[in-house]
Amino acid sequence: MIRVLLADDQPLIRMGLRALLGSEPDIEVVGEAADGGEAVEMAADLLPDVVMMDVRMPVLDGIEATRRIVGDPRLATVRVVILTMFELDEYVFQGLRAGASGFLVKDSDPAQLLQAVRVVAAGDALLSPGVTRRLIAEYAGRVVDAPATPELDVLTEREREVVALVAAGLSNQEIAERMVVSPATAKTHVSRAMTKLSARDRAQLVVFAFDSGLVHPRPRP
Repeated sequence: MIRVLLADDQPLIRMGLRALLGSEPDIEVVGEAADGGEAVEMAADLLPDVVMMDVRMPVLDGIEATRRIVGDPRLATVRVVILTMFELDEYVFQGLRAGASGFLVKDSDPAQLLQAVRVVAAGDALLSPGVTRRLIAEYAGRVVDAPATPELDVLTEREREVVALVAAGLSNQEIAERMVVSPATAKTHVSRAMTKLSARDRAQLVVFAFDSGLVHPRPRP
């Protein structure tokens, strides 16, 4: 059973999400938070598998709430999905830096939302190669105050190459073809890089790649 915590200051949004998620036999909504502060407290108390986190909330916004949840060692198994009104906005970048495993547009198709919960609960990042490429394009046009990132010296040359390819939006299959290795080997390299960088998922590898200077996006014209 996938345990989900809803965090949104709009009761109607929470009601709709609860009705949708609760109709699935493998998903259970274990709590609802009306602000970021409640979300952090309830995540610690309930230990959900996934937190569906709105960004614009009173008391504590969703970005800071995400940062606190991800930064708490006791909540290492909790994954956060940022809920946003637009597919690519500033909150997406802030959310990924804070440690979110991905993002979802609020008006997504119900099937997409259910799939998102299952994907993130399984430990994968809700960040497809196509979305990664669009993030890179947007990243190139933004001035960001990047926080300190883990040193990439812990990676082998091969692992650095793999992380750069992940940041370029390539899937494991595409990485395997580019490096002329098996998909299983490519997946192993990605997993090892994530472990060494303490990255929860693929989304954080993309953030690390840019913030460390391993990858530099091409400036938009």
